[in-house]
Amino acid sequence: MKYFFFGLLFFLFTQSATSQYQNVMISNVFSPNEPSIIMDINQQDLLFVGASLNSYFISVDTGITWTQAQLISDLGVYGDPVVVVDSESKFYYLHLSNPYEFYPDGDTLDRIVCQRSLNNGASWSNGSFFGLDPSKDNTRENAVVDPVSDNIYATWTQFDSYGSANPLDSSHILFVKSEDAGLTWSEPIRIDQYGGNSSDSDSTLKGAVPAIGPNGEIYVSWAGPNGIVFDRSLDEGSSWLNEDVLVDSMPGGWDFTVPGLDRCNGLPVTKCDISGGPNNGTIYINWADQRNGEGDTDIWVSKSTDGGETWSEAIRVNDDAPGKHQFLSWMDVDQTNGHIYTIFYDRRNQLGNNTDVYLARSTDGGENFTNILISDTSFLPSDSIVFGDYNGLVAYDGIIRPVWSRMENGEQSIWTALIDFSIWNGIEEEGNTISAFNCFPNPVKDRLTLTFQLKKEATLGIDLMDSSGRSIKIKEAEVYLQGDQSITIDLSKYDLKSGLFFIAIQMDNKRFTQKVILE
Repeated sequence: MKYFFFGLLFFLFTQSATSQYQNVMISNVFSPNEPSIIMDINQQDLLFVGASLNSYFISVDTGITWTQAQLISDLGVYGDPVVVVDSESKFYYLHLSNPYEFYPDGDTLDRIVCQRSLNNGASWSNGSFFGLDPSKDNTRENAVVDPVSDNIYATWTQFDSYGSANPLDSSHILFVKSEDAGLTWSEPIRIDQYGGNSSDSDSTLKGAVPAIGPNGEIYVSWAGPNGIVFDRSLDEGSSWLNEDVLVDSMPGGWDFTVPGLDRCNGLPVTKCDISGGPNNGTIYINWADQRNGEGDTDIWVSKSTDGGETWSEAIRVNDDAPGKHQFLSWMDVDQTNGHIYTIFYDRRNQLGNNTDVYLARSTDGGENFTNILISDTSFLPSDSIVFGDYNGLVAYDGIIRPVWSRMENGEQSIWTALIDFSIWNGIEEEGNTISAFNCFPNPVKDRLTLTFQLKKEATLGIDLMDSSGRSIKIKEAEVYLQGDQSITIDLSKYDLKSGLFFIAIQMDNKRFTQKVILE
Protein backbone atom coordinates (compact mmCIF):
# COMPACT_ATOMS: atom_id res chain seq x y z
CA MET A 1 0.00 0.00 0.00
CA LYS A 2 2.91 2.35 0.85
CA TYR A 3 4.49 1.81 -2.59
CA PHE A 4 1.12 2.32 -4.29
CA PHE A 5 0.69 5.63 -2.45
CA PHE A 6 4.10 6.96 -3.46
CA GLY A 7 3.59 5.67 -6.98
CA LEU A 8 0.28 7.53 -7.15
CA LEU A 9 1.96 10.71 -5.92
CA PHE A 10 4.65 10.34 -8.59
CA PHE A 11 2.00 9.81 -11.26
CA LEU A 12 0.05 12.88 -10.18
CA PHE A 13 3.21 14.97 -10.04
CA THR A 14 4.36 13.97 -13.50
CA GLN A 15 0.89 14.45 -14.94
CA SER A 16 0.66 17.97 -13.50
CA ALA A 17 4.00 18.85 -15.09
CA THR A 18 2.78 18.54 -18.67
CA SER A 19 2.62 21.35 -21.19
CA GLN A 20 -0.77 22.30 -22.60
CA TYR A 21 0.83 23.79 -25.72
CA GLN A 22 1.98 21.99 -28.83
CA ASN A 23 5.77 21.87 -29.19
CA VAL A 24 7.32 22.10 -32.67
CA MET A 25 10.92 21.21 -33.46
CA ILE A 26 12.25 23.89 -35.78
CA SER A 27 15.47 22.02 -36.60
CA ASN A 28 18.14 19.65 -35.34
CA VAL A 29 20.48 20.18 -38.31
CA PHE A 30 23.93 21.78 -37.80
CA SER A 31 23.53 21.81 -33.98
CA PRO A 32 21.53 25.06 -33.81
CA ASN A 33 21.54 27.18 -30.66
CA GLU A 34 21.17 30.80 -29.53
CA PRO A 35 17.92 31.33 -31.45
CA SER A 36 16.57 34.82 -32.13
CA ILE A 37 12.99 35.22 -33.42
CA ILE A 38 10.86 37.94 -35.01
CA MET A 39 7.36 38.27 -36.41
CA ASP A 40 6.54 40.55 -39.31
CA ILE A 41 3.46 42.35 -37.96
CA ASN A 42 2.44 43.14 -41.55
CA GLN A 43 2.22 39.37 -42.10
CA GLN A 44 1.55 37.88 -38.70
CA ASP A 45 1.75 34.32 -39.98
CA LEU A 46 5.38 34.97 -41.01
CA LEU A 47 8.03 34.12 -38.43
CA PHE A 48 11.78 34.25 -38.88
CA VAL A 49 14.47 32.66 -36.67
CA GLY A 50 18.25 32.99 -36.76
CA ALA A 51 20.48 30.49 -34.95
CA SER A 52 24.20 29.92 -34.44
CA LEU A 53 26.32 29.63 -36.27
CA ASN A 54 24.74 30.64 -39.57
CA SER A 55 21.29 29.07 -39.88
CA TYR A 56 17.95 30.70 -40.50
CA PHE A 57 14.42 29.35 -40.52
CA ILE A 58 11.18 30.66 -41.98
CA SER A 59 7.59 29.78 -41.09
CA VAL A 60 4.58 31.09 -43.03
CA ASP A 61 1.98 29.40 -40.79
CA THR A 62 2.75 30.96 -37.37
CA GLY A 63 5.38 28.38 -36.49
CA ILE A 64 3.75 25.08 -37.34
CA THR A 65 6.12 24.22 -40.20
CA TRP A 66 9.58 25.59 -41.00
CA THR A 67 12.05 25.76 -43.87
CA GLN A 68 15.80 26.05 -43.25
CA ALA A 69 18.76 27.61 -45.05
CA GLN A 70 22.29 28.81 -44.31
CA LEU A 71 23.36 32.45 -44.35
CA ILE A 72 26.56 33.23 -46.25
CA SER A 73 28.65 36.39 -46.53
CA ASP A 74 32.13 37.31 -47.69
CA LEU A 75 32.55 38.87 -44.26
CA GLY A 76 31.90 35.55 -42.52
CA VAL A 77 28.93 34.45 -40.42
CA TYR A 78 30.15 33.58 -36.96
CA GLY A 79 27.29 33.35 -34.49
CA ASP A 80 25.50 35.64 -32.01
CA PRO A 81 22.50 35.87 -34.37
CA VAL A 82 20.05 38.74 -33.91
CA VAL A 83 17.06 39.24 -36.21
CA VAL A 84 14.84 42.34 -36.50
CA VAL A 85 12.28 43.60 -39.02
CA ASP A 86 11.17 47.11 -39.96
CA SER A 87 7.76 48.55 -40.80
CA GLU A 88 8.25 47.85 -44.52
CA SER A 89 8.94 44.13 -43.94
CA LYS A 90 12.68 44.39 -44.51
CA PHE A 91 14.44 41.66 -42.54
CA TYR A 92 17.83 42.22 -40.91
CA TYR A 93 20.16 39.49 -39.66
CA LEU A 94 23.04 40.74 -37.49
CA HIS A 95 25.93 38.48 -36.55
CA LEU A 96 29.63 38.27 -35.76
CA SER A 97 32.29 38.23 -38.45
CA ASN A 98 34.94 35.72 -39.44
CA PRO A 99 36.80 37.30 -42.39
CA TYR A 100 39.64 34.83 -42.81
CA GLU A 101 40.28 35.77 -46.42
CA PHE A 102 40.90 39.38 -45.41
CA TYR A 103 43.15 38.56 -42.46
CA PRO A 104 45.46 35.63 -43.21
CA ASP A 105 46.50 35.43 -39.55
CA GLY A 106 43.00 34.18 -38.77
CA ASP A 107 41.75 37.26 -36.92
CA THR A 108 38.00 37.13 -36.21
CA LEU A 109 35.34 39.28 -34.55
CA ASP A 110 36.76 42.41 -36.18
CA ARG A 111 33.27 43.91 -36.82
CA ILE A 112 29.54 43.30 -36.58
CA VAL A 113 27.80 42.38 -39.84
CA CYS A 114 24.21 43.17 -40.88
CA GLN A 115 22.67 41.31 -43.82
CA ARG A 116 19.34 42.40 -45.29
CA SER A 117 16.49 40.64 -47.09
CA LEU A 118 13.82 42.44 -49.10
CA ASN A 119 11.85 39.28 -50.01
CA ASN A 120 10.88 37.62 -46.71
CA GLY A 121 14.22 35.87 -46.33
CA ALA A 122 14.38 34.28 -49.80
CA SER A 123 17.69 36.03 -50.55
CA TRP A 124 20.15 38.17 -48.61
CA SER A 125 22.63 40.96 -49.23
CA ASN A 126 26.31 40.28 -48.65
CA GLY A 127 26.07 42.60 -45.67
CA SER A 128 27.05 45.99 -44.34
CA PHE A 129 29.09 46.29 -41.16
CA PHE A 130 29.99 48.53 -38.24
CA GLY A 131 32.64 48.71 -35.52
CA LEU A 132 35.46 47.61 -37.82
CA ASP A 133 38.74 47.36 -35.88
CA PRO A 134 41.05 44.38 -36.50
CA SER A 135 42.82 45.12 -33.21
CA LYS A 136 39.60 44.64 -31.18
CA ASP A 137 37.03 41.88 -30.65
CA ASN A 138 33.35 42.73 -31.19
CA THR A 139 30.69 40.42 -29.71
CA ARG A 140 27.20 40.05 -28.25
CA GLU A 141 25.43 42.65 -30.38
CA ASN A 142 21.73 43.39 -30.32
CA ALA A 143 19.45 45.72 -32.24
CA VAL A 144 16.02 47.35 -32.35
CA VAL A 145 14.05 49.16 -35.06
CA ASP A 146 12.18 52.38 -34.27
CA PRO A 147 8.64 51.61 -35.56
CA VAL A 148 8.10 55.26 -36.58
CA SER A 149 11.39 56.32 -38.19
CA ASP A 150 12.59 52.80 -39.14
CA ASN A 151 16.02 53.76 -37.81
CA ILE A 152 17.99 50.70 -36.71
CA TYR A 153 19.87 51.06 -33.43
CA ALA A 154 22.54 48.56 -32.40
CA THR A 155 24.64 48.08 -29.28
CA TRP A 156 27.40 45.60 -28.54
CA THR A 157 30.48 44.84 -26.43
CA GLN A 158 33.92 45.67 -27.78
CA PHE A 159 36.87 43.90 -26.13
CA ASP A 160 40.46 45.01 -26.33
CA SER A 161 41.16 41.29 -26.41
CA TYR A 162 38.40 38.74 -25.85
CA GLY A 163 38.97 36.60 -22.76
CA SER A 164 42.15 38.44 -21.75
CA ALA A 165 43.37 38.34 -18.16
CA ASN A 166 45.57 41.37 -18.75
CA PRO A 167 44.30 44.15 -16.45
CA LEU A 168 45.18 46.71 -19.12
CA ASP A 169 42.61 45.21 -21.52
CA SER A 170 39.12 46.69 -21.30
CA SER A 171 35.55 46.15 -22.49
CA HIS A 172 33.06 48.86 -23.48
CA ILE A 173 29.49 49.23 -24.74
CA LEU A 174 29.27 50.84 -28.19
CA PHE A 175 26.31 52.24 -30.13
CA VAL A 176 25.59 52.83 -33.81
CA LYS A 177 22.55 53.61 -35.94
CA SER A 178 21.45 53.21 -39.54
CA GLU A 179 19.06 55.70 -41.12
CA ASP A 180 19.01 54.06 -44.57
CA ALA A 181 17.68 50.55 -43.90
CA GLY A 182 20.99 49.00 -42.95
CA LEU A 183 23.03 50.14 -45.94
CA THR A 184 25.36 52.37 -43.92
CA TRP A 185 26.06 52.94 -40.25
CA SER A 186 27.12 55.84 -38.07
CA GLU A 187 30.50 55.99 -36.39
CA PRO A 188 30.45 54.03 -33.11
CA ILE A 189 29.86 55.94 -29.88
CA ARG A 190 31.01 54.59 -26.52
CA ILE A 191 28.08 54.95 -24.12
CA ASP A 192 29.40 53.44 -20.87
CA GLN A 193 31.10 55.69 -18.30
CA TYR A 194 33.09 52.97 -16.57
CA GLY A 195 34.65 50.22 -18.64
CA GLY A 196 35.02 46.61 -17.61
CA ASN A 197 37.82 44.12 -18.02
CA SER A 198 38.21 41.72 -20.96
CA SER A 199 37.93 38.41 -19.10
CA ASP A 200 34.33 37.77 -20.28
CA SER A 201 33.12 37.37 -16.72
CA ASP A 202 31.37 39.42 -14.02
CA SER A 203 33.66 42.44 -14.38
CA THR A 204 33.17 42.59 -18.15
CA LEU A 205 30.50 44.89 -19.66
CA LYS A 206 28.00 42.76 -21.56
CA GLY A 207 24.31 42.27 -22.35
CA ALA A 208 23.38 45.56 -24.05
CA VAL A 209 19.91 45.14 -25.63
CA PRO A 210 18.38 48.41 -26.91
CA ALA A 211 14.69 49.27 -26.68
CA ILE A 212 12.51 52.06 -28.08
CA GLY A 213 10.33 54.34 -25.95
CA PRO A 214 6.95 55.81 -26.95
CA ASN A 215 8.52 59.03 -28.27
CA GLY A 216 11.53 57.47 -29.97
CA GLU A 217 13.71 57.33 -26.85
CA ILE A 218 16.50 54.74 -26.93
CA TYR A 219 16.89 52.75 -23.73
CA VAL A 220 19.60 50.20 -22.98
CA SER A 221 21.02 48.38 -19.96
CA TRP A 222 23.96 46.05 -19.45
CA ALA A 223 25.73 44.14 -16.69
CA GLY A 224 29.24 44.59 -15.35
CA PRO A 225 31.28 45.06 -12.18
CA ASN A 226 28.71 47.53 -10.77
CA GLY A 227 25.73 45.28 -11.43
CA ILE A 228 23.05 46.27 -13.96
CA VAL A 229 23.21 49.86 -15.18
CA PHE A 230 20.94 51.83 -17.51
CA ASP A 231 21.51 54.51 -20.13
CA ARG A 232 19.25 56.45 -22.49
CA SER A 233 19.27 58.82 -25.43
CA LEU A 234 16.49 61.29 -26.25
CA ASP A 235 17.96 62.43 -29.58
CA GLU A 236 18.27 59.28 -31.70
CA GLY A 237 21.59 58.30 -30.14
CA SER A 238 23.50 61.56 -30.53
CA SER A 239 23.91 62.05 -26.78
CA TRP A 240 23.56 59.88 -23.68
CA LEU A 241 23.38 60.30 -19.92
CA ASN A 242 26.44 61.77 -18.25
CA GLU A 243 26.16 59.12 -15.57
CA ASP A 244 24.69 55.62 -15.98
CA VAL A 245 21.83 54.80 -13.60
CA LEU A 246 22.20 51.81 -11.26
CA VAL A 247 19.25 49.44 -11.67
CA ASP A 248 20.29 46.51 -9.48
CA SER A 249 23.51 45.39 -7.80
CA MET A 250 22.96 41.90 -9.26
CA PRO A 251 24.38 39.91 -6.32
CA GLY A 252 26.69 37.15 -7.50
CA GLY A 253 27.27 38.80 -10.89
CA TRP A 254 26.11 37.86 -14.38
CA ASP A 255 28.52 34.96 -14.92
CA PHE A 256 27.59 31.95 -12.77
CA THR A 257 27.47 28.17 -12.78
CA VAL A 258 24.39 26.04 -13.38
CA PRO A 259 25.10 22.29 -13.18
CA GLY A 260 25.07 20.53 -16.54
CA LEU A 261 25.92 23.60 -18.64
CA ASP A 262 29.31 24.47 -20.07
CA ARG A 263 28.57 28.10 -19.10
CA CYS A 264 25.62 30.24 -18.03
CA ASN A 265 24.81 33.91 -17.70
CA GLY A 266 22.10 36.20 -16.35
CA LEU A 267 22.63 39.09 -18.77
CA PRO A 268 19.81 41.66 -18.91
CA VAL A 269 17.17 42.20 -21.60
CA THR A 270 15.61 45.67 -21.90
CA LYS A 271 12.11 46.29 -23.31
CA CYS A 272 9.65 49.18 -23.19
CA ASP A 273 5.85 49.26 -23.35
CA ILE A 274 4.79 51.45 -26.30
CA SER A 275 1.34 49.89 -26.60
CA GLY A 276 -0.56 53.03 -25.58
CA GLY A 277 -2.13 51.04 -22.75
CA PRO A 278 -2.17 51.70 -19.00
CA ASN A 279 1.58 50.97 -18.65
CA ASN A 280 2.67 52.87 -21.75
CA GLY A 281 6.24 54.12 -21.38
CA THR A 282 7.19 51.66 -18.62
CA ILE A 283 10.68 50.25 -19.12
CA TYR A 284 11.37 46.66 -18.05
CA ILE A 285 14.70 44.92 -17.49
CA ASN A 286 14.79 41.12 -17.15
CA TRP A 287 17.76 39.09 -15.89
CA ALA A 288 18.81 36.11 -13.76
CA ASP A 289 21.15 35.92 -10.77
CA GLN A 290 22.08 33.81 -7.76
CA ARG A 291 21.43 36.29 -4.94
CA ASN A 292 19.66 33.47 -3.09
CA GLY A 293 22.60 31.09 -3.33
CA GLU A 294 24.59 29.11 -5.89
CA GLY A 295 21.96 26.38 -5.83
CA ASP A 296 19.03 28.75 -6.44
CA THR A 297 19.18 30.77 -9.66
CA ASP A 298 16.13 33.03 -10.10
CA ILE A 299 14.57 35.20 -12.80
CA TRP A 300 13.97 38.88 -12.05
CA VAL A 301 12.36 41.98 -13.52
CA SER A 302 12.81 45.60 -12.50
CA LYS A 303 10.77 48.42 -13.99
CA SER A 304 10.86 52.18 -14.33
CA THR A 305 7.87 54.45 -14.87
CA ASP A 306 9.87 57.69 -15.10
CA GLY A 307 12.06 57.13 -18.12
CA GLY A 308 14.75 55.23 -16.24
CA GLU A 309 15.43 57.78 -13.50
CA THR A 310 14.39 55.35 -10.75
CA TRP A 311 13.84 51.60 -10.67
CA SER A 312 11.67 49.24 -8.67
CA GLU A 313 13.03 46.60 -6.37
CA ALA A 314 13.69 43.35 -8.22
CA ILE A 315 10.46 41.39 -8.79
CA ARG A 316 10.87 37.60 -8.72
CA VAL A 317 9.37 36.13 -11.89
CA ASN A 318 9.52 32.39 -11.16
CA ASP A 319 6.89 31.46 -8.57
CA ASP A 320 8.25 28.14 -7.30
CA ALA A 321 9.59 27.37 -3.84
CA PRO A 322 13.24 28.33 -3.19
CA GLY A 323 16.06 25.95 -4.03
CA LYS A 324 15.78 25.24 -7.77
CA HIS A 325 17.45 26.71 -10.85
CA GLN A 326 15.73 29.02 -13.34
CA PHE A 327 18.09 30.48 -15.94
CA LEU A 328 18.78 31.90 -19.44
CA SER A 329 15.71 34.11 -19.70
CA TRP A 330 14.47 36.34 -22.50
CA MET A 331 11.62 38.84 -22.51
CA ASP A 332 9.21 40.59 -24.86
CA VAL A 333 6.30 43.00 -24.50
CA ASP A 334 3.17 42.54 -26.61
CA GLN A 335 2.80 46.03 -28.05
CA THR A 336 -0.92 45.56 -28.70
CA ASN A 337 -1.77 45.36 -24.99
CA GLY A 338 1.39 45.83 -22.89
CA HIS A 339 1.47 42.27 -21.53
CA ILE A 340 4.94 41.02 -20.56
CA TYR A 341 6.31 37.56 -21.37
CA THR A 342 9.53 35.85 -20.32
CA ILE A 343 10.91 32.45 -21.29
CA PHE A 344 13.41 30.56 -19.14
CA TYR A 345 14.77 27.12 -18.37
CA ASP A 346 13.41 25.64 -15.15
CA ARG A 347 14.19 22.66 -12.89
CA ARG A 348 11.39 23.01 -10.32
CA ASN A 349 9.75 19.74 -11.42
CA GLN A 350 12.94 17.77 -11.97
CA LEU A 351 15.68 15.92 -10.17
CA GLY A 352 19.32 16.41 -11.09
CA ASN A 353 20.02 18.43 -14.21
CA ASN A 354 16.87 17.56 -16.14
CA THR A 355 15.41 20.79 -17.46
CA ASP A 356 12.01 22.12 -18.53
CA VAL A 357 11.05 25.36 -20.27
CA TYR A 358 8.63 27.84 -18.71
CA LEU A 359 6.84 30.97 -19.87
CA ALA A 360 5.90 33.68 -17.38
CA ARG A 361 3.17 36.19 -18.17
CA SER A 362 2.24 39.49 -16.55
CA THR A 363 -0.87 41.48 -17.44
CA ASP A 364 -0.47 44.10 -14.70
CA GLY A 365 2.74 45.88 -15.59
CA GLY A 366 5.11 43.33 -14.07
CA GLU A 367 3.65 43.35 -10.59
CA ASN A 368 2.64 39.68 -10.79
CA PHE A 369 3.62 36.80 -13.07
CA THR A 370 1.80 33.59 -13.94
CA ASN A 371 4.19 30.71 -14.67
CA ILE A 372 3.29 28.19 -17.40
CA LEU A 373 5.14 25.00 -18.32
CA ILE A 374 5.52 25.07 -22.12
CA SER A 375 7.91 22.20 -22.92
CA ASP A 376 6.35 18.79 -23.54
CA THR A 377 9.26 16.90 -22.01
CA SER A 378 12.38 17.70 -20.05
CA PHE A 379 15.87 17.34 -21.47
CA LEU A 380 19.33 16.73 -20.05
CA PRO A 381 22.07 19.17 -21.15
CA SER A 382 25.75 18.26 -21.28
CA ASP A 383 28.53 20.45 -19.94
CA SER A 384 30.85 19.08 -22.63
CA ILE A 385 28.83 20.72 -25.43
CA VAL A 386 28.48 24.46 -26.02
CA PHE A 387 24.79 24.99 -25.35
CA GLY A 388 24.54 28.69 -26.16
CA ASP A 389 24.03 31.86 -24.22
CA TYR A 390 20.43 32.89 -24.91
CA ASN A 391 17.02 31.99 -26.27
CA GLY A 392 14.34 34.12 -27.94
CA LEU A 393 10.72 35.20 -27.71
CA VAL A 394 8.28 37.24 -29.76
CA ALA A 395 4.83 38.38 -28.59
CA TYR A 396 2.32 40.30 -30.67
CA ASP A 397 -1.46 40.50 -30.70
CA GLY A 398 -1.72 37.55 -28.32
CA ILE A 399 0.45 35.28 -30.48
CA ILE A 400 3.40 34.13 -28.37
CA ARG A 401 6.28 32.23 -29.95
CA PRO A 402 9.19 31.34 -27.66
CA VAL A 403 12.24 29.62 -29.13
CA TRP A 404 14.73 27.59 -27.15
CA SER A 405 17.57 25.11 -27.48
CA ARG A 406 17.40 21.61 -26.10
CA MET A 407 19.59 18.53 -26.21
CA GLU A 408 18.73 14.89 -26.80
CA ASN A 409 21.42 12.17 -26.75
CA GLY A 410 24.10 14.76 -27.40
CA GLU A 411 22.16 16.29 -30.32
CA GLN A 412 21.16 19.93 -30.19
CA SER A 413 17.88 21.23 -31.59
CA ILE A 414 15.72 24.35 -31.38
CA TRP A 415 12.00 24.36 -30.62
CA THR A 416 8.98 26.58 -30.32
CA ALA A 417 5.57 26.24 -28.67
CA LEU A 418 2.31 27.32 -30.30
CA ILE A 419 0.85 29.71 -27.73
CA ASP A 420 -2.06 31.93 -28.69
CA PHE A 421 -3.42 34.23 -26.00
CA SER A 422 -5.54 36.19 -28.47
CA ILE A 423 -8.42 33.95 -27.44
CA TRP A 424 -7.94 35.18 -23.87
CA ASN A 425 -8.53 38.84 -24.64
CA GLY A 426 -11.12 39.74 -22.02
CA ILE A 427 -11.77 36.13 -20.99
CA GLU A 428 -9.73 36.19 -17.81
CA GLU A 429 -11.39 39.31 -16.49
CA GLU A 430 -13.76 38.84 -13.59
CA GLY A 431 -17.33 38.25 -14.71
CA ASN A 432 -16.56 36.58 -18.04
CA THR A 433 -18.12 33.21 -18.63
CA ILE A 434 -15.53 31.25 -20.66
CA SER A 435 -12.00 30.30 -19.59
CA ALA A 436 -9.33 27.71 -20.49
CA PHE A 437 -10.44 27.42 -24.14
CA ASN A 438 -8.13 25.02 -26.01
CA CYS A 439 -8.27 22.65 -28.95
CA PHE A 440 -6.22 19.59 -29.86
CA PRO A 441 -4.61 17.97 -31.69
CA ASN A 442 -3.27 20.89 -33.66
CA PRO A 443 -2.45 20.33 -36.51
CA VAL A 444 -5.43 18.00 -36.94
CA LYS A 445 -6.36 15.45 -39.60
CA ASP A 446 -10.01 14.73 -38.83
CA ARG A 447 -11.23 14.69 -35.21
CA LEU A 448 -10.76 17.94 -33.27
CA THR A 449 -11.53 18.24 -29.56
CA LEU A 450 -12.47 21.54 -27.94
CA THR A 451 -12.16 21.98 -24.19
CA PHE A 452 -13.21 24.99 -22.12
CA GLN A 453 -14.74 25.94 -18.79
CA LEU A 454 -18.02 27.72 -18.16
CA LYS A 455 -18.40 29.74 -14.98
CA LYS A 456 -22.17 29.62 -15.45
CA GLU A 457 -24.78 28.16 -17.79
CA ALA A 458 -24.55 29.71 -21.28
CA THR A 459 -25.90 29.39 -24.81
CA LEU A 460 -23.08 28.71 -27.26
CA GLY A 461 -22.65 28.01 -30.96
CA ILE A 462 -19.53 26.78 -32.76
CA ASP A 463 -18.31 27.95 -36.18
CA LEU A 464 -15.34 27.07 -38.36
CA MET A 465 -13.91 29.74 -40.66
CA ASP A 466 -11.26 29.39 -43.34
CA SER A 467 -8.62 32.02 -44.09
CA SER A 468 -10.85 33.61 -46.75
CA GLY A 469 -13.59 34.23 -44.19
CA ARG A 470 -15.95 31.43 -45.33
CA SER A 471 -17.91 30.27 -42.30
CA ILE A 472 -19.22 26.77 -41.59
CA LYS A 473 -21.74 26.22 -38.82
CA ILE A 474 -20.42 23.27 -36.82
CA LYS A 475 -22.94 23.30 -33.99
CA GLU A 476 -26.07 25.36 -33.67
CA ALA A 477 -26.49 27.43 -30.52
CA GLU A 478 -27.53 25.36 -27.53
CA VAL A 479 -27.39 25.54 -23.76
CA TYR A 480 -24.31 24.25 -21.94
CA LEU A 481 -24.19 23.78 -18.18
CA GLN A 482 -21.65 25.27 -15.81
CA GLY A 483 -18.33 23.41 -15.55
CA ASP A 484 -15.76 21.70 -17.76
CA GLN A 485 -16.77 21.12 -21.38
CA SER A 486 -15.32 18.81 -24.02
CA ILE A 487 -16.68 18.75 -27.58
CA THR A 488 -15.28 16.54 -30.35
CA ILE A 489 -15.86 17.55 -33.97
CA ASP A 490 -15.44 15.21 -36.95
CA LEU A 491 -13.95 17.54 -39.58
CA SER A 492 -13.95 14.79 -42.21
CA LYS A 493 -17.72 15.43 -42.62
CA TYR A 494 -16.97 18.80 -44.22
CA ASP A 495 -15.45 19.63 -47.59
CA LEU A 496 -12.25 21.18 -46.24
CA LYS A 497 -8.87 21.69 -47.87
CA SER A 498 -5.64 21.61 -45.90
CA GLY A 499 -4.58 24.91 -44.41
CA LEU A 500 -5.30 27.46 -41.73
CA PHE A 501 -8.74 27.63 -40.09
CA PHE A 502 -10.27 29.39 -37.09
CA ILE A 503 -12.52 27.55 -34.69
CA ALA A 504 -14.87 29.97 -32.90
CA ILE A 505 -17.16 29.74 -29.90
CA GLN A 506 -20.04 32.19 -30.30
CA MET A 507 -21.66 33.53 -27.12
CA ASP A 508 -24.07 36.45 -27.29
CA ASN A 509 -22.08 39.19 -29.04
CA LYS A 510 -18.67 37.68 -28.20
CA ARG A 511 -16.51 35.35 -30.26
CA PHE A 512 -13.59 33.39 -28.85
CA THR A 513 -11.31 31.93 -31.51
CA GLN A 514 -8.42 29.54 -31.84
CA LYS A 515 -6.24 28.90 -34.89
CA VAL A 516 -6.28 25.35 -36.25
CA ILE A 517 -4.14 23.80 -38.98
CA LEU A 518 -5.84 21.07 -41.01
CA GLU A 519 -3.35 18.59 -42.47
